Amino acid sequence: MFDLRPVAYVIGLLVATLGATMFLPMLVDIAEGRGEWHVFLETGLVSMLTGGLIALACANGVKEGLTLQQTFLLTVGVWAALPLFGGLPFIFGATEASFTDAYFEAMSGLTTTGSTVFSGLDTLPKGLLLWRGILQWLGGIGIIVVAMVFLPELRVGGMQVFRSEAFETMGKILPRATEIASSISTIYVGMTLACAVAYLLCGMNAFDAMVHALTTISTGGFANYDASFGTFSGPAEYVASVFMIAAALPFVRYVQMMNGHYTALWRDTQVLAFFGVIAVLVLMMVVTLVSIFPHHPEQAVREALFNITSIISGTGYASVDYMQWGSFIITMFFFIGLIGGCAGSTACSVKIFRDQILFASIRVQLRRIRAPHGVFTPRFQGRPVDDDTLSSVLSFFAFFVVSLGVLSVGLGMTGLDFITSLSGAATALANVGPGLGDQIGPAGNFADINDTAKWMLAFAMLTGRLEVMAVFTLFTLRFWRA
Repeated sequence: MFDLRPVAYVIGLLVATLGATMFLPMLVDIAEGRGEWHVFLETGLVSMLTGGLIALACANGVKEGLTLQQTFLLTVGVWAALPLFGGLPFIFGATEASFTDAYFEAMSGLTTTGSTVFSGLDTLPKGLLLWRGILQWLGGIGIIVVAMVFLPELRVGGMQVFRSEAFETMGKILPRATEIASSISTIYVGMTLACAVAYLLCGMNAFDAMVHALTTISTGGFANYDASFGTFSGPAEYVASVFMIAAALPFVRYVQMMNGHYTALWRDTQVLAFFGVIAVLVLMMVVTLVSIFPHHPEQAVREALFNITSIISGTGYASVDYMQWGSFIITMFFFIGLIGGCAGSTACSVKIFRDQILFASIRVQLRRIRAPHGVFTPRFQGRPVDDDTLSSVLSFFAFFVVSLGVLSVGLGMTGLDFITSLSGAATALANVGPGLGDQIGPAGNFADINDTAKWMLAFAMLTGRLEVMAVFTLFTLRFWRA
């Protein structure tokens, strides 16, 4: 019989932990003096009590390890359950959001998507703004651990190629997952503090610097203002670009560097490819902006670097309304969002390493056509890619494209126009944040989307954040019969 107690136990503990973090925005609301602090006190106590009782009730079922089915269910269950409680402050707070909007916002936060249903952010209580940042920050560190510990073991989307790097890193320096999680947490906190200090030096006040540091390092993109990052044009855009790129790099390389392997980051082919893609895209966009629009070269470089980095990393900040830049750049932004960052980072979407493996496979196939009797093997990081990994990567691409098509059609059936349906599906599956068009573009939000579409998009955010296949596995009969 399928035992749900170990899964419920872990989810209960995480819900209780989420409830405990609600006391931080409560303290901010007390300091602000707007009388909203009781919302976080009440919802925090409810979350802690509910999570604690669930964990206590299921504690007798905890064993040494989880089965494969339990691990899949836990991975998906955590991201589905936490937004139920993470959205409570939005329902009972100043936004007075509906359950659908609250769940959408919380799911967008925890999956670090960055799509929002709220307008008038400039006037919201600071506690709610901080809570949005905390949701994204927790989701960012959570997905790193999932990507390093769970997804390689579940053989999802080719992530098994990183299994040896996670547990036998550089001569087995870090043999246990707990050590990896601890090291990653230290780096994650350090990067957040460094980002906050850099924002302070750029002229942000302490509150804005902290919240935007939380959403930058998590590549989440929630901002404190309706104008997103357009409120902080200038040096802050360069700072944000640097830290968004840093957060989109594989954190296991930072761990290796902490342990004395200082060149580990620069020997990673996906890192080099990521930098190369950004450089080419920025150059193309700078040339376009300078030649077609009245942009000063420095302004063109700054805006191109910031917005490309924001979209390719899945952060979703916007410093300008790039919908005004013409169809060529708009089309570029659509496809940039489908590239993604590096595996084992807070970034999302397809990921650079899958593109590399796909192109390596195409290159090998072309060589086989030219030389039918030759023996050619696709390689990644200098090692041959086995058939199991290659199959997983190709299956991921197939699932991603099919999901994008089905979701786009589904959104269109709810009454959304073509551009909104297609870009909404893409931005949700890729966890980017803004879509295209006047409604959900960089100058809009998802407030006016119908509730059916919001639930579809929330499910897409969850699916995309967990690499698509981990979620769809739960819908197979063989999974439950095993």
